[in-house]
Amino acid sequence: MTETKDLCSQIDHTLLRPDATLSDIRKLCAEARRYHFYSVCVNGSWVSTAAKLLKGSGVKVAAVVGFPLGAMSQESKWTETEIAICDGADEIDFVLNIGRLKQGDTRYIRKEIKNEVVAAHGRPVKVIIETCLLSKKEKVLACRIAADAGASFVKTSTGFGGGGATVEDVRLMRKTVGPDVGVKASGGIRDLKTALAMIEAGATRLGASASVAIAKGE
Repeated sequence: MTETKDLCSQIDHTLLRPDATLSDIRKLCAEARRYHFYSVCVNGSWVSTAAKLLKGSGVKVAAVVGFPLGAMSQESKWTETEIAICDGADEIDFVLNIGRLKQGDTRYIRKEIKNEVVAAHGRPVKVIIETCLLSKKEKVLACRIAADAGASFVKTSTGFGGGGATVEDVRLMRKTVGPDVGVKASGGIRDLKTALAMIEAGATRLGASASVAIAKGE
């Protein structure tokens, strides 16, 4: 079984609430330092703050882009990504255009992911496919396109789409992308048992706001 300490190094400690304040971000970063989480995951306006608070700690900063709907233009996502990188983001978690995927516009989806990979300038890009809104066939399609387009990770959920990560989805995503692309399980992971189940299913990263509880083995 994965040790809790090792598990912490696979967690993106997440705070994406719209009402998050500076005090909340400071607490998030302090917790990330204390428990040695892999990163903090924040909205764009907090990237530079988090980067300053975590300087020298080894904890990375992940920025969400096109969050939480993914329905904005490719150009706006590109710009958002470039700003996040300039502000100190080490990783980008961006929301795929779900409507375009569902209508079968694979050319658009492939271009969108490739654009994000370029805009990230070598930083890992995680593609949020919002699994709760997709059929099995659509999940497989999204994962295949993401892997082919150069994404570093496929990610289950925003946590704002009405559903979160499931063991079944993580297992399907891992099977689809193979061993060379990461799988991030995010949404609804609130305890150690669930976190370990996601890792067992094939997740290589977890997104959680209940990270401290997980670290404590709760």
